[in-house]
Amino acid sequence: MTARIISGTEIAKQIREELQREIDDLKEKYDLTPGLATVIVGDDPASQTYVSTKIKACQALGLYSANYPLPGTVSENELLNLVGQLNSDPKIHGILVQVPLPRHIDEGRVLTAISPDKDVDGFHPVSVGRMVIGQPTFLPCTPHGIQELLIHAGVPTEGAEVVIVGRSNIVGKPVANILLQKAAGANSTVTVCHSATRDIASHTRRADILIAAIGKPKFITADMVKPGATVIDVGTNEIGKTPAGKRILSGDVDFDNVREIAGAITPVPGGVGPMTIVMLMTNTVKAAKLAHGLK
Repeated sequence: MTARIISGTEIAKQIREELQREIDDLKEKYDLTPGLATVIVGDDPASQTYVSTKIKACQALGLYSANYPLPGTVSENELLNLVGQLNSDPKIHGILVQVPLPRHIDEGRVLTAISPDKDVDGFHPVSVGRMVIGQPTFLPCTPHGIQELLIHAGVPTEGAEVVIVGRSNIVGKPVANILLQKAAGANSTVTVCHSATRDIASHTRRADILIAAIGKPKFITADMVKPGATVIDVGTNEIGKTPAGKRILSGDVDFDNVREIAGAITPVPGGVGPMTIVMLMTNTVKAAKLAHGLK
């Protein structure tokens, strides 16, 4: 059995087409252009690439995009002042501060300074609290993208055994909370494995849906996967470069071998990554509508 490939590229394209119609409608009916501000500190190549992708996605959809590149030496107070200005800017409906930040800046303080009404990354404590208790909020983009992948791929989550490998605040914890909710596209039985888990494979082999978000290339091997399971690979690990200097990427899953066991699997690249970007765009449009009292 060779697993069905769940293409995040194709599913994100479908969502983008629906979103484009919504954006065009907002512009035509209400003269409203959703706006996203991206703030990046320093010159980390991965962050630069990620922010550039977000800006291009905004431009492609016709959103208002404002980018604020800051030197790595910027002070915490200067960054907080910028966030405050963006909070009060009516053209900006969503604010994204790219993490990680330099060590001299308190990341938690900066993220908390973003207005919950503009927290399109879903990292503010208010957003996280609402997510945990099942209230409407901005869901973190990668976990929400994972849920949308499962929904669009027709993978049943109701009562499913979900095992998540990784407990980060960006992916592992939020996706566990999202899939635990008593709601459509969720209502699962969730286990979270991490560095202190004894015998991780004994847990992963029970999973109907296995989500790998541990940041270790090819960590999930074929013997750790239940036959027919759906495997979602969140990892993007650079394992080398081509002679031309192009990055060679690997997920957290041993794709070639696991695909012979699993029922469905996401590739790297082209799986979760495109969904993260389109969920950010979705949250920005949602923020713009909320700011103007629109449903």
